[in-house]
Amino acid sequence: MTRFLSILALLALPTVSYAHGDGSADGSAHDMMSGDHMMMDDADMGDHEHMGDNEDMPAHDDHMMSDDAHADGQMPMTSTAQMPGMQSEDTGAITEPGQSAFAAIQEIVAHLLADPDTDWNRVNIEGLRQHLIDMNNVTLRAKVKEDDIEGGARFEATSDDPEVTASIRAMVPAHVATMNGVEGWKMSAEEISGGSVLTVTGADAQKIRALGFIGILTVGAHHQPHHLAMAKGEMMMGH
Repeated sequence: MTRFLSILALLALPTVSYAHGDGSADGSAHDMMSGDHMMMDDADMGDHEHMGDNEDMPAHDDHMMSDDAHADGQMPMTSTAQMPGMQSEDTGAITEPGQSAFAAIQEIVAHLLADPDTDWNRVNIEGLRQHLIDMNNVTLRAKVKEDDIEGGARFEATSDDPEVTASIRAMVPAHVATMNGVEGWKMSAEEISGGSVLTVTGADAQKIRALGFIGILTVGAHHQPHHLAMAKGEMMMGH
């Protein structure tokens, strides 16, 4: 109906134009353009009203809500959004306790708790902790000088720190006493200023030299049962 009235108004414009003006073409053109503008405005208003009544057309509420959220400094949330610290279903369980010595003690304690035959009168977890301190000192803080000798190598492990020196002297002789003969190697230890000397010889001299001081100390995978026995109070502290 609005569109029809607009058309009628457009048709009547020439008559109105001459009634008010001097009948010039410019005046008629201006009035006709004004009429066109009025018609377009009426039509647009009608279309907007029609769109507002049509439930099938997408509403602007969602867009307005999104704008409001941005104005408030809030990020729009989606169904897949996760809060910080939440664990995704695709990730596995967290297993790393954060520090290797702590992890070794945790493993031993779990074993002792699960063993109904554990003698808690003899358990010595603090002794195990002190041993792990020695291992850390020897592994990370000792200075090692290697000399090739016939059939193997001679390793001087020393430190200017008395605590590290004590750790070296605790571990090197104990390792020789436990592992002499492993891999067919002959091992010996002697005390020197600031630490100890580990001498290793065997049929494969190059393997001994390649492993080096700390590599030799790891051979045999004897540390795990040694740590358990130590924690149970079944052996003396040392290596």
